[in-house]
Amino acid sequence: MIFLKNKDEIKNIDRACKIVRDTLFYIEEYIVPDVTSLELDRMAEEFILSNKAIPGFKGLYGFPSTLCVSIEDEVVHGIPSDRKLKDGEIVGIDVGSIFNDFYGDHAKTFCVGKVTDDKKKLVNVTKESLMLGINEVAPGKYIGDIGYAVQNYAESNNFSVVRELVGHGIGKKLHEEPQIPNYGSMNTGAEIKEGMCLAIEPMLNEGTKNIRTKDDGWTICTLDGKPSAHFEHTVTVTEKGVKILTI
Repeated sequence: MIFLKNKDEIKNIDRACKIVRDTLFYIEEYIVPDVTSLELDRMAEEFILSNKAIPGFKGLYGFPSTLCVSIEDEVVHGIPSDRKLKDGEIVGIDVGSIFNDFYGDHAKTFCVGKVTDDKKKLVNVTKESLMLGINEVAPGKYIGDIGYAVQNYAESNNFSVVRELVGHGIGKKLHEEPQIPNYGSMNTGAEIKEGMCLAIEPMLNEGTKNIRTKDDGWTICTLDGKPSAHFEHTVTVTEKGVKILTI
């Protein structure tokens, strides 16, 4: 069932979104060679708590951390550890918060030090594909329009789109209906309506679209070991179109 949010509910989601936006801004300067993902996780947790919110991921479905930190070939759901980031790597960081019982969700992929042009292109195209998907959000359009825009742009740049992992509705639960695939056809799926709150999150791979889960039971990585990038914004559907809550 798709829940349409009223103004008060959207206000709480917006606040949760501003907290995760600011969390990533806060830790960005520390995303450098030799920092550990566990150090970043601690910073993020302290920042979220200092803003009178609750880390949205920690404990959810049994996940142990505040951040999902996914490095290089890791697509999503990487668990923070003592592993140090290295110069030339890309790292996707996904963060959630809960404010007054409502979730915010946001992700970016960062470059650590000096990365190759190929990795820069992957990161940039993933970010651009997210914005193209968001541009399709308006009352009377369809969820499939979002996926079509993402897929078309990604594949025109010779990147693949992960199929098994999708965006989602968001509210009092982190994952609500509708699911939002990053591929699809125009004029398919649920109709987009005013009051929807959606987390749109393209995951693009340099090589194959196929993925596997590591032995930790959480970290999802590319099957061929090539890099992956991930960006996510939470948006709400307005009478006139779309408003991005995580900017």
